[in-house]
Amino acid sequence: MTKLALITGASRGLGAALAEALAETHHVVAVARTVGGLEELDDRIQAQGGAATLAPLDVTDAGAMATLCRSIHDRWGTLDVWCHAAVHAAPLSPANHIDAKDMAKSVATNVTATSVLIPYIAPLLGDTGTAVFFEDAGATGKFFGAYGATKAAQVALARSWQAETEKTGPRVLVLTPPPMPTATRARFFPGEDRGPLTSERDAAAEIIGTL
Repeated sequence: MTKLALITGASRGLGAALAEALAETHHVVAVARTVGGLEELDDRIQAQGGAATLAPLDVTDAGAMATLCRSIHDRWGTLDVWCHAAVHAAPLSPANHIDAKDMAKSVATNVTATSVLIPYIAPLLGDTGTAVFFEDAGATGKFFGAYGATKAAQVALARSWQAETEKTGPRVLVLTPPPMPTATRARFFPGEDRGPLTSERDAAAEIIGTL
């Protein structure tokens, strides 16, 4: 039976690297808003002999995500791995100048969508699947209010689910990847020397080693 991996936030960065790496052993369902990024990912997966199903969706669209999960159930029945890499990284801002629209989008993407996706995806994972969430150790301190607060809330949801399913499954992992040269990090740390950073490919390989 073909193993199945769902990657939310798959068009670039760590999500794309995870999709490529998992495609060596899984059929990958790749979710992201950026169609071009998904198509480029699909080309790379096909070039290495893998296969993917592209789902150009916004994780904040609860109806679309419900339809996707139903389609996964109808086509494959179960899901082996879910990696949740989708995130909205609001611009850095002093706490007393956070833009209301940026905060609302951060809450919708990082918190509300996660709270919706967990009950949608949990039945697909059953008691043997694995869900993976990512903590961002750098999302603290001054100017990180919107991103840091909502990312922390996302992780709190994941850790709660992790504790609740420890004896029953699915397995829930909350991992802290090393700093990587992603586009998001470049916005947060412009001018940073990216040489010492861990590549997304190497970080993905380390993460997959824990699955």
